[in-house]
Amino acid sequence: MANQYDVIIIGSGAGGGTLARHLAPTGKKILILERGGWLAREPENWITEEVFVNNRYVSTDVWHDKNGKPFQPGVHYYVGGATKMYGAALYRLRKEDFGELAHEDGISPAWPISYDELEPYYTQAEHLYQVHGARGEDPTEPPASAPYSHPPISHEPRIAQLAEDLARAGYHPFHSPCGIMLDEQRMLSSRCIRCIDCDGFPCLVHAKSDAEVLGVRPALEHPNVTLLTDALVTRLETNAAGTAVTRVCVTRDGQQETLEAGIVVVSCGAANSAKLLLMSANAQHPDGLANASGQVGRNYMFHNSQAVLALSKEPNPTRYQKTLGLNDFYFGMPGYEYPMGNIQMVGKSQPPMFRGEKPIETALAPQWTLEMVARHAVDFWLSTEDLPRPENRVTVDRSGRITLSYTRNNLTAKQRLYEKLKSMLNQLDMHDHLIPRNLYMKNEIDVGGVAHQAGTCRFGRDPQTSVLDVNCKAHGIDNLYVVDTSFFPSIGAVNPALTAMANALRVGDHLIERIG
Repeated sequence: MANQYDVIIIGSGAGGGTLARHLAPTGKKILILERGGWLAREPENWITEEVFVNNRYVSTDVWHDKNGKPFQPGVHYYVGGATKMYGAALYRLRKEDFGELAHEDGISPAWPISYDELEPYYTQAEHLYQVHGARGEDPTEPPASAPYSHPPISHEPRIAQLAEDLARAGYHPFHSPCGIMLDEQRMLSSRCIRCIDCDGFPCLVHAKSDAEVLGVRPALEHPNVTLLTDALVTRLETNAAGTAVTRVCVTRDGQQETLEAGIVVVSCGAANSAKLLLMSANAQHPDGLANASGQVGRNYMFHNSQAVLALSKEPNPTRYQKTLGLNDFYFGMPGYEYPMGNIQMVGKSQPPMFRGEKPIETALAPQWTLEMVARHAVDFWLSTEDLPRPENRVTVDRSGRITLSYTRNNLTAKQRLYEKLKSMLNQLDMHDHLIPRNLYMKNEIDVGGVAHQAGTCRFGRDPQTSVLDVNCKAHGIDNLYVVDTSFFPSIGAVNPALTAMANALRVGDHLIERIG
């Protein structure tokens, strides 16, 4: 009985960590399996060179692209998963994202559930992850059943000026929904200290609303929940008929062991969840578990994202910069009828980041030049939807080596968004303040930038075209679920974490009803 559980959750990130917390009060015997360990609380958490140049917290995994070229993906294997390093921008998808949307490069497919079905769980997730925000500022904002439980994070002076200038020009800047535990009215007791080392950094003081701090740790307060770290799940085995998972095969401390559960939930990230299902092929499932449709691993998405900075003539001393967003062009603009995407602020530039992101270009740059660029930078993140394509896929060989085959799409919309932002900065009476000339340092997010990975196990009503049903249960396998961003049939143009959290709560309610 020691290796038998009611529920095994594989992965502890936005999906798995949230689900564990939601199921913990049921009293059922729950096991969380995390392939990594606890991310160390250490001074290096906030040392830019360690995080961005030395890649201290990035996995040593090697994946291969469609041409067979090896690359190091930006994945992080820790309790809390990718949320340990994320920027905690916790956006809802727009209501329209749940329906079919025409893009210049094709169709973004409809979801099998509506926004209204997920909305109550969005609200629960926002409250659970202590999201700070303001309703009614963003014209594309979908309906909400409750206000944010925490007020928006205030703009620092340079970003407040940017918001005023945008509004004066007729745009609709809004306070970004931020998952940080900041109490601006009581800073002496605030968990968050509003530091510059947030976006892309682990939080040394555990003030980021990540899945370790607000998912796994609260779950472990219940005696019926157990966590095993450094536990790599290598295979799922089924009964003779192939209709249920009977054993979870784990490598831990160099030893192999098998575990059993009535319910098995996979939440390893879009690439690794697909890998696990494919590596679990057997006689009844020769192409991998839940892959009768041939869709496991397909339709990989990760956003057309780019980080750009404009140079302000006046210094930009902002520390926590991720307080402003702009969705005026989310669904297009006059002269361009197709969706373009989301603009938001990204973490404030620091000189060593340029060496980490562009080591060749900056290797010979004097340090004072990088410092000047960082001091005057106003940093933006542009995100445009990429469309699900069957040929954009994850495959594995017999040794378990991942190949991520991806060809970019919807690039015209991405370029339009970039050009629109550039033209705005020149036209919004900000030339003297923001850019002495049209100088941008642009950082393309290549295939190794997997922070927003989604797809590979899409959910749907037709077993011929999807991997999971509407409850995220695998078609044809009675006790196997997937709750990370693998289930997305489309990705929209905003950060996917909150949608994964909300869906985990939705699936959690289904499981609570099922297991009693």
